[in-house]
Amino acid sequence: MSFYGWQEIIGVIGVFVLIIAVITMSIWQLGATVRAKAVLRREQEYRALVEKTVQVQEDSQRKLAELSGQLTEVHQRMRKIEQILQQVE
Repeated sequence: MSFYGWQEIIGVIGVFVLIIAVITMSIWQLGATVRAKAVLRREQEYRALVEKTVQVQEDSQRKLAELSGQLTEVHQRMRKIEQILQQVE
């Protein structure tokens, strides 16, 4: 085989390696993009869940404060009824 024959073989192998490297890097970058989008979507879902949880917690605190006020009112009424019953006896 002549000197130029070896150069052609080495050139073909070099081009083949280059093509494989480009294809591999393209697939790698595509995978990284897909993973990044999945992470972003998961973070957005987590943020929505946290916002919903905060809203539910605020509603629960508001209702608890309302119930506490009602319970205080009932307790005061019970004291008045007890005082009236003690006076009647």
